[in-house]
Amino acid sequence: MRKALLIIDVQNEYFTGHLPVTYPAPEKSLSHMLELMRRAQALQIPIIVIQHTARTGETFLYQTQGWQLHPEIAKMPYDYLIEKTKPSSFYATALNDILEQEGISDLVIAGYMTQMCCDTTAREAFHRGYGVEFLSDATGTIDIHNDIGTISSRDLHHATLMAQSLRFSRILSTEKWLAEN
Repeated sequence: MRKALLIIDVQNEYFTGHLPVTYPAPEKSLSHMLELMRRAQALQIPIIVIQHTARTGETFLYQTQGWQLHPEIAKMPYDYLIEKTKPSSFYATALNDILEQEGISDLVIAGYMTQMCCDTTAREAFHRGYGVEFLSDATGTIDIHNDIGTISSRDLHHATLMAQSLRFSRILSTEKWLAEN
């Protein structure tokens, strides 16, 4: 079994932009991601940073402040940087080719947003035959208010983790993952 760590969409948009992460606290989830990156590097687990890019609109607009990787993530060593335009980190990217080239069988999911890009990537990874470890405290999301209703970031995060745990992913805290790896 060979793992790869995916750090999904840890961009300024979620810290200082239109979509501030509120649960778990972004300082804590970011701290956990940095711990994961340090451990992955020590274990020679490939680290793949994913960056969401939009060509129009207000969020993740290419080469804006919100689009840029969070400075703490940007200064960490990583093996690959993949730009994506859809919630799935696999859609129209080189991710699967990289995973095959590296002989990867299992993915470790960290980043933002729990219910969108992390969830979509984990589901697609499962469908492609990868094992998935989804880090409960190294992912996070926002409060949602729309025509359908309102849900807190805490409830949305937990609901997504519950759905992931039913079939798609093994849910772990960073502490548990570090203890196992």
